[in-house]
Amino acid sequence: MPDTRQYDAGSTGVGKTWIVCALGNQAARESHVVIYTRLNRLLGDLAVARLEGGANRLLRKLARVAVLILDDFAMTELTASQRRDLMEVIDDRHERGATVIATQVPVERWHHQIGDPTYADAILDRLVHQAYRIDLKGESLRKTRAGGESLSAAPSGAAE
Repeated sequence: MPDTRQYDAGSTGVGKTWIVCALGNQAARESHVVIYTRLNRLLGDLAVARLEGGANRLLRKLARVAVLILDDFAMTELTASQRRDLMEVIDDRHERGATVIATQVPVERWHHQIGDPTYADAILDRLVHQAYRIDLKGESLRKTRAGGESLSAAPSGAAE
């Protein structure tokens, strides 16, 4: 699989996760190894792996996977150790596999969320400059689905 990076940005419920999961599902159907995770969960897993001595094994696994999907990217400001771990993941994958990112945080704020300017520049340089970008607009799908089902559509004779 060629080295492609994609990130979807958009408001809550607009379909970012649905789209990246559909892309991951298609890649898996084409026999590519795919990992989906939320960024905070991945960083937590790496922190635990460091404590247990398994960080290098987890980093190697992440480097080898064909498609890594990081959902809810940059939702919170990163700590120093999280920045280092994210840099390791992104650097190990650079030009080796597809990294797909979904976030509601605009790219302009990623630098701030990552924190340290040097790490932010290095991470963003590897992610953004060769990326395909999809900005999603619209109402929350959850909201429109919930609003689309009327109580009056209940079968006749149903208890009120």
